[in-house]
Amino acid sequence: MSTSVTTGTEDDVLASTSLLRFATAGSVDDGKSTLVGRLLHDSKSVLADQLEAVEHASRSRGQEAPDLALLTDGLRAEREQGITIDVAYRYFATPRRRFILADTPGHVQYTRNMVTGASTAELAVVLVDARNGVVEQTRRHAAVAALLRVPHVVLAVNKMDLVDYDEAVFARIATEFTTYAASLGVPEITAIPISALVGDNVVTASANMDWYGGPTVLEHLETVPVTHDPSDDPARFPVQYVIRPQTADHPDYRGYAGQIASGVLRVGQEVTVLPSGRTSTVEGIDNLGQSVDVAWAPQSVTVRLADDLDISRGDMIVPRDATVTATQDITATACHLSDTPLKPGARVLLKHTTRTVKAIVKEIPSRLTLDDLSQHPEPGELVANDIGRLVLRTAEPLPLDPYADSRRTGSFLLIDPADGTTLTAGMAGDAFAEVAKEAAPRQAEQDDEGWDF
Repeated sequence: MSTSVTTGTEDDVLASTSLLRFATAGSVDDGKSTLVGRLLHDSKSVLADQLEAVEHASRSRGQEAPDLALLTDGLRAEREQGITIDVAYRYFATPRRRFILADTPGHVQYTRNMVTGASTAELAVVLVDARNGVVEQTRRHAAVAALLRVPHVVLAVNKMDLVDYDEAVFARIATEFTTYAASLGVPEITAIPISALVGDNVVTASANMDWYGGPTVLEHLETVPVTHDPSDDPARFPVQYVIRPQTADHPDYRGYAGQIASGVLRVGQEVTVLPSGRTSTVEGIDNLGQSVDVAWAPQSVTVRLADDLDISRGDMIVPRDATVTATQDITATACHLSDTPLKPGARVLLKHTTRTVKAIVKEIPSRLTLDDLSQHPEPGELVANDIGRLVLRTAEPLPLDPYADSRRTGSFLLIDPADGTTLTAGMAGDAFAEVAKEAAPRQAEQDDEGWDF
């Protein structure tokens, strides 16, 4: 018999684990908040006073068992109506991985909240009520996940206890959803039968579904690969702040501080500063007060260049051979977030990485119908929760990558210049054209392989 000993504190262990950002989505009453509550409760990520508050609130509503959905539905209106309205973020950890969870609403009128929650997610959990199967909102959320380039999607077929844990029901729903999601170009889909209320296959394996041999929800979340080699991406360094300390020790110090959005920067690397197009060489990189030879995303560093260039906040440092160029004419796919409609001719502020410029909406060529992915031409305006194509003209050139290539440097926000309200979330390029281009070979492959349970 052998014994393994782990040294170090719990903080040391957590610091060495990877981080997964994921979001939940699904139709109304599919059990998203209950799933999240069950996940937190069964993984022992709920403090005693939080559980006591939930138990008290549940008893006041006449419920004998604690309503775990209340762990995430914190707004008074949410508790009164029994629905999720706003995105609820929760942070928890297991010995294997750290998590940032976004519990998003299921109502059609809160699609914009789902876009907000999934915009930075590496995985989306889409819930389906086993009694209802794939419904319109299920397809809508799958389409949004594809649009936002979420690399992993989990189909959680919930309430299996209400269909007598029938394998055929699960197989039918999994096949229908997988076929649809694959047609959108979703790269990886995992189907799991669960009962969030009872706890089947959420954290512990279900004794009621011995026909299922796959992972539980937590097991999949802990093991899904999210590691990414930053050297695979082109380097992008938006300048946030220019540092000129003017000290006796460093009278000529000039550094450009910010967070590396993607890729790797190295000392000696030839770079171009956009939008000016001037070139230089990386002379030094400072990380936490120490000089380093290499830095990668998402580190926050200070970069020193060999030449004295005119660089300010909002400029972007890229490799000299980078394909990205600065432009004032932008075609994008956008989700409108504001209750105020967006119309052609609207004058807005466009925020891209650390740069904010004036812009005008020249055209709204089409609006997307998420139910069947058809394009409604010349809609005249985008209202709250609409997703459509925009043509913009900015006052200054911006170095946008296609969103399909980079979620960080391919995204932007449109802001109301009068009051600073966020109007629209944009993705450079025709996102659904890119999805459709990639979907065809994946759909053919799915048709060939079928679905194995």
